[in-house]
Amino acid sequence: MGEALKSSSFSANINDKLKWCLRLNPKGLDEESKDYLSLYLLLVTAPNSKCETRAKFKFSILNAKGDETKAMESQRAYRFVQGKDWGFKKFIRRDFLIDEANGLLPDDKLTLFCEVSVVADSINISGQTQINPFKIPECRLSDDFQTLLDNPVYSDVTLVCGHKEFPVHKAILSARSKVFQAMFEHKMLENERSRVEIEDIDGDIMLEILRFIYTGKIQNIDKLADALLPAADKYCLERLKVQCEETLCTTIDKDNVADILILADLHSATQLRQQSIDFINTHLQDVLETVGFQTMIRTHPHLLADAYRAMASLQNNIICPPRKKQRTV
Repeated sequence: MGEALKSSSFSANINDKLKWCLRLNPKGLDEESKDYLSLYLLLVTAPNSKCETRAKFKFSILNAKGDETKAMESQRAYRFVQGKDWGFKKFIRRDFLIDEANGLLPDDKLTLFCEVSVVADSINISGQTQINPFKIPECRLSDDFQTLLDNPVYSDVTLVCGHKEFPVHKAILSARSKVFQAMFEHKMLENERSRVEIEDIDGDIMLEILRFIYTGKIQNIDKLADALLPAADKYCLERLKVQCEETLCTTIDKDNVADILILADLHSATQLRQQSIDFINTHLQDVLETVGFQTMIRTHPHLLADAYRAMASLQNNIICPPRKKQRTV
């Protein structure tokens, strides 16, 4: 919507082959963001048009004192190719920006600050002698542990989930999960027998839990995140739990946000919980009449109270402009 403004190009000192610029849409990118400024980081030039660069970025506004305010940053490294941009469709509300009381436009000028962190395999620094790199074999630790999971040789316990059985290794499970460690350390039935019955986790989910424990990797997280999160919480696999939170966060919409909030609250998924509450507050009119939200009001009223408290807190933090004095005639 409307014209886009571009900054002059810039680059990092360590890699001047990459040229970047900022693209600003003062009136947003579409109907949904028309009340916001949209801000994106654009890769202008690269060593070649097919060169792929992974980078994280952070945007902020410099106030009259030169301090960074209203900062937003990417949660992961994004893949850039020449001409590709990533950023935030709703960077800041336009009415909040132009409000003089907020001090974000000193002398009617908007000053944006951008930090770019390039994730590169190798970087040639000017002034240093270039050395031909050694050909170091790729680390196969993850693949080797996957083979160990797939091969029952040397396993010392079997996990049974429904009709599926998983021959595994107590030492690996104990090292990766405090829950499994406690299970095998104490004189429980599981420690005395070579079979452990697990009744509350589906076999397909347990396979992904074990894959993560052995290799640190996960497959099909886009389809299984809602079922994996409770299992990751049960076995204290914090990294997997947060990965599930991040995946679910990208799927939030007006129809499922209530269910996702209930799931996040049940399993102490704090980041996903906050994102869900923020979505409800931002899209309240659309969410109110959905079946999921009405069900949540009846079954989990404390979450409704939390959402309203968050909304009230947000409104209290907005600085209102001072009332103009009326001239007397």
